[in-house]
Amino acid sequence: MRGFLLSTVSCALVALVGAGCSQAQPLNVPVAPIAGAFSTQVRGGSSSSPIQHIVIIVQENRSFDNIFAGFPGADAPTSGYTHTGKLQSLKPINFGRLGVDILHNYPMALTEWDNGKMDDFDEDIFNNNKQPAHLYPYAYLNRKLVQPYWTMAQQYTLADHMFPTVWGNSFTAHLDLIAGTTVISQRSGTTVSEIDTPHSQKVPNWTCSATPPPPTFILTYTASTGQKVETGNGPPPCFTPSQFHTMADTLDAANVTWKYYAPAITGNGGSGGNLWSSFGAIQNVYYGPDWTKDVISPESTVLTDIPSGKLPAVSWVIPSQPNSDHDGSGSDTGPSWVAAIVNTIGQSQYWKSTAIIVLWDDWGGWYDDVPPPQLDFMGLAERVPCIVISPYAKPGYVSHTQYEFGSILKFVEQTFGLASLGYTDARATSLGDSFDFSQKPLKFKKIPAKYPPSYFQNQKPAGVPPDTE
Repeated sequence: MRGFLLSTVSCALVALVGAGCSQAQPLNVPVAPIAGAFSTQVRGGSSSSPIQHIVIIVQENRSFDNIFAGFPGADAPTSGYTHTGKLQSLKPINFGRLGVDILHNYPMALTEWDNGKMDDFDEDIFNNNKQPAHLYPYAYLNRKLVQPYWTMAQQYTLADHMFPTVWGNSFTAHLDLIAGTTVISQRSGTTVSEIDTPHSQKVPNWTCSATPPPPTFILTYTASTGQKVETGNGPPPCFTPSQFHTMADTLDAANVTWKYYAPAITGNGGSGGNLWSSFGAIQNVYYGPDWTKDVISPESTVLTDIPSGKLPAVSWVIPSQPNSDHDGSGSDTGPSWVAAIVNTIGQSQYWKSTAIIVLWDDWGGWYDDVPPPQLDFMGLAERVPCIVISPYAKPGYVSHTQYEFGSILKFVEQTFGLASLGYTDARATSLGDSFDFSQKPLKFKKIPAKYPPSYFQNQKPAGVPPDTE
């Protein structure tokens, strides 16, 4: 098990690549609210919003600058500083060779952040061989490859200040997208939060079905001293309502329909129970009726649910590994996967009543220039892209509003008149200011893409997780 003071994390990682290090300082900032504020009481009926469906499309591991460098009107420079003070131009890249990936865990997030200087991205290392990444993170995806994202952003609203709730990677990011917190206990001035991933298995299984159950990485924060310690002795990934509630509790209590579309992972539990779904780590969902009714696999089912009139009020859509935009996937299909969902909704009965939110779960180690505001000891974390698509989204608009993942949950709560979970959704600014409900609904224009929806409906399941971090 690893255990260390986070004030020494940057030095520990930099030592791996044989470079110098400046000491990171602990963050003496307020702790986010945790379990206890949750209520199943509905706030008093739905709002006057014309939105009746919200679709949250989650992609993998790209910083804002990595996709939108140079986007007009956005905070999106085409160069960034290294730890030596050199201004380095961002280079255009493709989606990467199969298996090549840079480290993007909690300690590396702090290293690259460097107390807000945003200049240590060249201290990253490659996951596959632990060699120095050097200038590899100073890059942006070739605009021809990500043109569908640029087209969506140009036609609708691009949010250039969306921050994940927690420093770190996909496991905690996906929990925040359904719960708005990863805090599992708080007592006597000490707060414990999930951080990073559960301990790896040959085939990662982050659900309640994992045998043996893997311990998770946790971060312990002591308010009196400001000390943060990360260890690998946390509880298995099967969280209970006594630890934190999720949107499943809120939505079910209000009889608001929802689905979580997720890919299956073969081996170590197999497609029968091991889905790449954050709800798989939520005990009352995994062992309750929601798992078979509302957690849907394969994820491409969303493309048939829409024309069949089966789209629920709230949806999360998680990609398979080839369609995830993840570095090292060896695939360029991610932008077309998102376009397929957007186009299918846009050409359906649901267009005039739907808000689509496209975002990336973490920054993936890639350079970004905007220092994330520090709201508590867990983050906010490095900026990710977010596109808001709807007939009521402000057209051709770049929102500079500070958002976090709780902003999405707050928007869901406001749209359907739900009580707040009482976590980071309570403090966050809603996505509502990216909409203009007084405007004439925008007519849908098809998003051009390389691969059509039929490609994904006929795609063979990958059987591997989009990310193992």
